[in-house]
Order: sequence, then C-alpha cells, then structure tokens
Amino acid sequence: QVQLVESGGGLVQAGGSLRLSCTGSASIFTINVMGWYRQVPGKQRERVARITEDLTTTYEASVQDRFTISRDNSKNTTYLQMNSLKPEDTAVYFCYAEVTRIGDFSGRRYLYWGQGTQVTVSS
Repeated sequence: QVQLVESGGGLVQAGGSLRLSCTGSASIFTINVMGWYRQVPGKQRERVARITEDLTTTYEASVQDRFTISRDNSKNTTYLQMNSLKPEDTAVYFCYAEVTRIGDFSGRRYLYWGQGTQVTVSS
C-alpha cells in the first residue's frame, strides 16, 4: 500500500505563488520517480513536472522557468514551487509516484496517485 497526501493548493491572484507538497507513505515500497500532473474538467490530464531519484527534472513547456520541482527523500516528499501564476494554470493538481517493492530486483514499477488539490488563479 502506497499513500500520497497532497497539500498547498488554494486561490491566488495572477502573478502570485503557491507551493504544493506531496508526502508518500510507502511502507514496503521504495519511491523512485515523483511528479505532478494537472487536469481541467473536460480536458486531458497534462504532466507538469517530474523528478527522478537522481534529481533529474522535466517540465512541461508552459511552466518552464516558472515552476520548480524538488524532493526531500528523508521525508518521502516532493514539492512544486509555482511562481508567476497565470489564470491558465488553474486546474486540479495530482501528485504521482513510481515505486518498486523492497527486495524485488526485477525492475517492476507501480504507479500511485494522490487525490488532487485545487489551484485557482484569478485575473
């Protein structure tokens, strides 16, 4: 069982900032990649950012230079710092994690999702 708990969403004005956090409780699993997707109702879910166990980061083009993803492995937590927010950033943001089972060296990975947190940016 892997649980991901998100926090930090809310309502901000354009140009403002928010920091999202996602903490994993993985038990017998090791968390590898962590990241964030976002979704607007009626539209496809879009990957925003990801960070690997080696701290390699990837960003969707529209958020590059505005968002920063980081992680604290001692806390099993990833953060998404969002600056210069725009109304088009409004969405539900979902944390995800790719995990492996401790003691399993086959390379099999499992994907888990958080419940989502609402980010609303007003103009």
